[in-house]
Amino acid sequence: MFNSVSNKKIAVLGFAFKKDTGDTRETPAIDVCKGLLEDKARLSIYDPQVTEEQIQRDLSMNKFDWDHPLHLQPMSPTTVKQVSVTWDAYEATKDAHGICIMTEWDEFKNLDFQKIFDNMQKPAFVFDGRNIMNLQKLRDIGFIVYSIGKPLDAWLKDMPAVA
Repeated sequence: MFNSVSNKKIAVLGFAFKKDTGDTRETPAIDVCKGLLEDKARLSIYDPQVTEEQIQRDLSMNKFDWDHPLHLQPMSPTTVKQVSVTWDAYEATKDAHGICIMTEWDEFKNLDFQKIFDNMQKPAFVFDGRNIMNLQKLRDIGFIVYSIGKPLDAWLKDMPAVA
């Protein structure tokens, strides 16, 4: 994203460690979100089963603290201010600069990505961390797409930051 996510809105679709569950133990979303927050990104998170309280708890804890019973888990006195949690994928992606797909929820494959693209900042990025999306369809809409283990957009290969 041009070497900086500082003050950019990133929509995180999915927070649970796998679809059809609200379980966040060992979810890679925690590390990805914490990394983005350290780089000063603003996050808008949507997961159909994980509560805002759980997301805030996971993002305010030290790694592996979630293995302790709830009454022994440290809680930050304030919520993570750079994070908003929504109950709608379209709201999460509105005015975002990029989307990170972190859980392979079936509903993400059926979203209206043209509508999402039209309501995002440009250039609009998609980072598919679960390889569930039709990359060519997203590229045809106009997204810049990164997907784990898949080739980069052709024009990105010549950029100095990627080479």
